[in-house]
Amino acid sequence: MAKGYWIGRVDVSDPEGYKAYVAANAEPFRKYGARFLVRGGTSETVEGSSRSRNVVLEFADLATALACYRSPEYAAAIRLRDGRAVADLIAVEGVDAPPAGQSGGASAKGYWVARVDVSDPEGYQAYVAADAAAFTKFGARFLVRGGRFETLEGASRSRNIMIEFADLAAARACYRSPEYQQAAALRRGKATFDLIIIEGYSGPQPADP
Repeated sequence: MAKGYWIGRVDVSDPEGYKAYVAANAEPFRKYGARFLVRGGTSETVEGSSRSRNVVLEFADLATALACYRSPEYAAAIRLRDGRAVADLIAVEGVDAPPAGQSGGASAKGYWVARVDVSDPEGYQAYVAADAAAFTKFGARFLVRGGRFETLEGASRSRNIMIEFADLAAARACYRSPEYQQAAALRRGKATFDLIIIEGYSGPQPADP
C-alpha cells in the first residue's frame, strides 16, 4: 500500500513560542504513527522558491495523514503556532510500496523535494524519459511521484515529487551531474520547479520511548 506524507515548508517568526507547538504535536504524531523523514536539516534551494525550514512526515497511507491533520490533538497544536510561523503544507500519496526510510539512529538520507507546475505536458515527457539515467546512476528512489494530494495550509503546485538518496552528498551530486543537467534542459520553458535538496532526519521518532 502506498504511504502518505506531509510535506511542509515553514518560516518561523517566533522561535521561542514555536517550541510549544513542537512539544504539542508529538501526541498526534504518536497516535497516527507518524515518522520524520526530514526535520529541518541542511538544505539547498537549487530551483525556485523555498522557506527556511522543511519537514517531511511519513504515515501508513494518505487517509492516516489526513486524519492526523484533522484530529483534535493536532488542531490544538496548530493553535500554539498561530502567529508564530507561516507554513505551506500538503498531504500527498506516495508511490505504491515505497522503500522504508531510515529509522531513528540510522544514517541520514538525502532527499529532493519538488513542487511542479507543468505548462507543456507533451514536451515535459522528454525530461521524464531523460532523467532516468541520472536517477539510476545515483541510486535514486521515488517516494512521491505525482499522486493524490490535498493542500492543507498555504500554497502548493499541481504536482509533487520526493526522491530519496543514500545521503545528502549523493542527492547533491545527482543534481549537479551532466546526466541530470542535460535532462533538466529539456524541461526549461515546459515546467516551473521549486526544488530543494535536503538532509534527512536520523534522530528520535514520535513513537520512541
